[in-house]
Amino acid sequence: MKIDKPSKPLPANPIAEGRSNAAPKGKSNPPPAAQQSGSTSVSLGSTATQLHSMESSMAGTPVTDASKVAEIKQAISDGRFKVNSEIVADRLIETVRDLIGSKA
Repeated sequence: MKIDKPSKPLPANPIAEGRSNAAPKGKSNPPPAAQQSGSTSVSLGSTATQLHSMESSMAGTPVTDASKVAEIKQAISDGRFKVNSEIVADRLIETVRDLIGSKA
């Protein structure tokens, strides 16, 4: 089967061609600026800008304090590291309360 070229070329902007007869005679509505210039602009808002700024500033910040980790490792190796179970339990309960409170 042979496919021939179409006798009529396709329009460059099919959306604009479909609208050409849509406006009543005597009234001319100019197309939106985005269609006139052929470009599109997007604005995400101030919250997105703030989040992007925060992300950029946090990118170079280490997640852990390396000197504190080294200090704790040395204390464990030396046998000086003591776990205070009361503080651990209190902070665990505090964390759970915070998590429950944020979901309510």
